[in-house]
Amino acid sequence: MTEDVRVALVTGPDSATLARICRSLVEERLIACANVVEGVASIYRWEGAVEEASEALAILKTTAGCLAALDSRFRELHPYDVPEFIVLPVDAGSEGYLRWVDESTRTG
Repeated sequence: MTEDVRVALVTGPDSATLARICRSLVEERLIACANVVEGVASIYRWEGAVEEASEALAILKTTAGCLAALDSRFRELHPYDVPEFIVLPVDAGSEGYLRWVDESTRTG
């Protein structure tokens, strides 16, 4: 079961924006859940300059089968030109939780 579960890391301008996006993604069954963390300090290079910004981070739980649609829908909902969307495999986890992620993202 772990071979199908994925964690996606995404950032946004604030927790309210990410919460709104994540709620839509849960309602559309593209993710099982999201954890939104406020107060992330981001330091990055953008358009040739080093920038600093206060952002929020969301940790999305999904499955491999949802990734293409999730990536597309996330970009539609996100206000950034180039939003962060990084996907990590899950190597291990609680069997019940992993089953719940799988069941929560099934559309049929």
